Amino acid sequence: MTLSARFILSGRAEGEILATTEPLSFWGGVDPATGQVIDVHHPLAGQSMAGRILVMPGTRGSCTGSGVLLDMALNGKAPAALVFSEPEDVVTLGALIAAGMFGRPLPVLRLSPGAHARLAMAKTARITETGLAADGLTLAIDPPATGALTLTDHDRAMLDGAEGEATAQAMRILCAMAVNQGATRLIDVSQGHIDGCIYASPANLTFAEKMADMGARVRIPTTMNAISVDRANWRVQGVPPGFGGPAQRLADAYVRMGCQPTFTCSPYLLDTAPAEGEAIAWSESNAVIYANSVLGARTAKHPDFLDLCSAMTGRAPLSGVYLDENRQARRILDIDLPDGADDAVWPLIGWLAGKAAPDRIPLLRGLAAARPSPENLKALCAAFGTTSAAPMLHVEGVTPEAQRIAPDADHARITRADMAAGWRTLNDGPEEVELIAIGSPHASILECRALADALSGRHVAVATIVTAGRAVMQQAEAEGTLARLTGAGVQVLPDLCWCSISEPVFPPGTRALMTNSGKYAHYGPGLSGRAVRFGGLAACAEAALTGHAPRILPDWLAADRTS
Repeated sequence: MTLSARFILSGRAEGEILATTEPLSFWGGVDPATGQVIDVHHPLAGQSMAGRILVMPGTRGSCTGSGVLLDMALNGKAPAALVFSEPEDVVTLGALIAAGMFGRPLPVLRLSPGAHARLAMAKTARITETGLAADGLTLAIDPPATGALTLTDHDRAMLDGAEGEATAQAMRILCAMAVNQGATRLIDVSQGHIDGCIYASPANLTFAEKMADMGARVRIPTTMNAISVDRANWRVQGVPPGFGGPAQRLADAYVRMGCQPTFTCSPYLLDTAPAEGEAIAWSESNAVIYANSVLGARTAKHPDFLDLCSAMTGRAPLSGVYLDENRQARRILDIDLPDGADDAVWPLIGWLAGKAAPDRIPLLRGLAAARPSPENLKALCAAFGTTSAAPMLHVEGVTPEAQRIAPDADHARITRADMAAGWRTLNDGPEEVELIAIGSPHASILECRALADALSGRHVAVATIVTAGRAVMQQAEAEGTLARLTGAGVQVLPDLCWCSISEPVFPPGTRALMTNSGKYAHYGPGLSGRAVRFGGLAACAEAALTGHAPRILPDWLAADRTS
């Protein structure tokens, strides 16, 4: 077995090894203030990675992980080194910016699978500029790749500072990431979507304001993800100025750079959604997966910060799923779809599909007869992104590129028993709930109507909050759906999303919550510190009216309701 190691980012490190075979999302999975793993579903839950050499295959989940890693580097809570066995972009970019813009070097290495497995068994390791030594394992480390990147005259002009230092900095970051990805040139992109506007950590603000102060401006139409506060109302909502102020400053910095204040994590619901085959530069994992999978547009899962660099230059590395050959399914998942399943089956399948294909694009078979709606596919894609690093999936007979299957694709199955086990994992909370959380990703107008219909004029008994984009809220107000929801006691909030909501907007007295989102069911325990229950929209509406969510499998998943 060949043992090899290569620097992605050079540096020195020494320390205790923290190893895992399961990828991790840094956002929603790691507390940047402490370096502790907060993803309760991950094997490293409760462990601190601060100052340790982190050995894992790669990352998964949110694009915001780059900001989390940058913040950890700036506050002294980062790992001593990052050692992967697979290509990795998200936290690598955070490390690149930490070193290049803030003088905080953090080595990143990629090892061959055999070397990675041996290092994972060691207790300590030492990394120098030329080698790695760990409990009987000694390896020379090759220097970072220096692939030839063909640039246009305009690319070179931007890189050389002809359009200002901010644009030159954006090009330096783009070019470094392109080489890391093995790209040989850049590609034009027609629109951007910024994920880095979420105040996940002070580092996001530090980066954005530094770029804005340097004169950064986007050159292509660029939407913005949900932010961390209701921009107009956070003060009256009681959000502490120490959080609300920086969160608003972060949003304002991106608006100052020319981004559109759409503040939604569902940009595919906007009139500006891209067409099939259109090359774009989106960030935010659920949006990327939906754009590639359902719309047939083309975008890498750009890490936070790289999204701005592409929006400023109109360019992106020509690599990954921008290329036909990288959009092929490499695992075929046969799904045993239960008869009579409700809308909860789609996020459940997405979450399980991500676990079954954590490192490759899957083709999901057996779902076409159920005729999934755009809302069903939205829920499926979002949940898939929590457990898989892949930037897209295919659904046979549903999505536009489902015919793209690699000749060597392998096979697996998601059974009814798998679904029951997954349901129990996502339903670890008690029967009594004090909060209903709808809108992760942001609710569509159809979801708002469905919730209003399910409540049918009755008044909720526990706090029920829907997060939605401004465009959806305007439509809901114009047609009367917003009045129906607020009349039933539902709070509908713009701008922020469940993945960025904080107290006191998140009701402080909550002990357990219920959600129809597979994404929030996965991240919610770590982000909120509360127990979570999961179910379909109708079940969430019933729990909103009663404060009670029975601990039983749904009828479509269990012959015996008491199981």
